[in-house]
Amino acid sequence: MLTAARSGAPWAFERLYADLSPQVANYLTLRGVADRDDVTSEVFLAVFERLATFTGSEAKFRSWVFAIAHNKAADVHRRELRRPWSETTHGPSLDWPGGNVEDEALSSLGAKQVRQLLDSLPETQRDVLVLRIVADLTVDQVAAILGKSSGAVKQHQRRALNLLREKFQREGVTL
Repeated sequence: MLTAARSGAPWAFERLYADLSPQVANYLTLRGVADRDDVTSEVFLAVFERLATFTGSEAKFRSWVFAIAHNKAADVHRRELRRPWSETTHGPSLDWPGGNVEDEALSSLGAKQVRQLLDSLPETQRDVLVLRIVADLTVDQVAAILGKSSGAVKQHQRRALNLLREKFQREGVTL
């Protein structure tokens, strides 16, 4: 598929976008990007513009796409800091499968709670968890994106999970 996309096959671009855009959008949502659809489009524009320069496997491609998404999210946050007067929203909920109002309401509530839990973590720990779980990247891929060692990524992940576990225990939530 990557070879076809590099050669300009429209179906390959569509397939790459369809396969990865929902996860990129969810990642951006959990990073606090209000207009996740717009930024997801920016991510894929950058991906497709630079695709000819990419070399590597599909796993490396996935990591590369999320590195671009990570950088775009950071750009959004820097812009927001320069313009604190701009209106902010919480963006749409995560793309969870639904089918009826009750399921969609529970999914929305769940997405809001996940966002609140992630917001309670230090930024690096939150980034590690989101890249590991939502983006489904390996420790080494996350380390490359965040510019950290694999050991540091494992440590951040362990600390984040411990903080969440402690929070659940304080609130009486059993897993």
